[in-house]
Amino acid sequence: MIGLTAVSLLAVAIATPAAFAQDKEIAFINCGDELTAGYADYFAEWEAANPGFKVAPEIVGWGQCQDKVTTLAAAGTPVALAYVGSRTLKQFALNDLIVPVPMSDEEKAAYYNYVPDTVTFDGTQWGIPVAFSTKALFWNKDLFEAAGLDPETPPKTWEEKIAFSKQIAENTDAAGYGLVAKTFDNTMHQFLHWVYTNNGQIIDADGNITIDSPQVLAALTALKDITPYSEEGPTAYEQNEVRAIWLDGGVAMIEASPGAAIRAEEAGMNWGVADLPLGPDAKGPGTLLITDALAVFKGTGVEEQAISLAKYITDGERQWAAEMAQGLTPLRPLQPQTDELVAAQPYWKPFLDGIEFGGPEPLFTDYIGLQNVMIEMVQSVVTDAATPEDALAKAAGELEQYK
Repeated sequence: MIGLTAVSLLAVAIATPAAFAQDKEIAFINCGDELTAGYADYFAEWEAANPGFKVAPEIVGWGQCQDKVTTLAAAGTPVALAYVGSRTLKQFALNDLIVPVPMSDEEKAAYYNYVPDTVTFDGTQWGIPVAFSTKALFWNKDLFEAAGLDPETPPKTWEEKIAFSKQIAENTDAAGYGLVAKTFDNTMHQFLHWVYTNNGQIIDADGNITIDSPQVLAALTALKDITPYSEEGPTAYEQNEVRAIWLDGGVAMIEASPGAAIRAEEAGMNWGVADLPLGPDAKGPGTLLITDALAVFKGTGVEEQAISLAKYITDGERQWAAEMAQGLTPLRPLQPQTDELVAAQPYWKPFLDGIEFGGPEPLFTDYIGLQNVMIEMVQSVVTDAATPEDALAKAAGELEQYK
């Protein structure tokens, strides 16, 4: 009887080997409250073309996502693919936790200018850009008019931005400019908009700290000069809090993402949006170019398939659909979609204009160290605890240990 049962089971196994085969899992951490729009369908399409592999997504909230990905990798139990801030790629690469994601010249050329640089370290791409953020200047036209300014004419230079802010602060009950200086990562980001609208940089391609350059000194000095005409106590505010003040009519100008346009429409504001004002050394419209990325972690045995999956879900129109669902700046100048977007929603134009002369988030091995130094530098200047010259010199020295 036992022998018969064994023979029967063997016959079943031979007849239906697929029934006992187990797909190799590609574990994927997706940051946010829900799976990125379209990904469920893209996973199914990729699985159909790659039999034997199954995508296993896990949704992790923004507040815990980066920490979980890092902890798993450091413990030697990484997921195959994960959504990470591009700023972390250098640290992951130097610690041998991720694998390169080869990008052909054709693939790189398909992106907007400098986007591939946000995931590049030592000439190698270490991730695939998956989300893109740029900023533009928003202004309250009613406050401009109340202050005696032309409501249809935004400032085009730093000098005008400071002068307009002063005129608004002195002639209305509102502040002229929304200054972000809270102990929060966006304080560094907001300052980098000043840097990249004056042809400056924090660290060059050879790893030299360049924060103490004349271009960055001019940016920090301009920030100091506009502080008296900004909301009171800027070290208490991050970008969303400043945006709320703007929406409520308490400040005339802010630098924000496209989401501010949607909220301004909902609030019934009389508003405008334009390129970020330029510093004296600017070559053209600029902005900080922030991306998140899909990183492929080492040691899972499915690295090749994870790269294939990442490229599939971020390719062309699939990536475009995900961007539009989230209100993100397009990563690629896809045609005719980009032209149709600007024609339908003209407020998108300045968010695309700034890309040409923008710059990436600085890549340091210790991103938190970089962030803390930059925040302290900004706060010391806007609170008059240090001069721009002294603050820059101190920051330049401290950043050496984090590069």
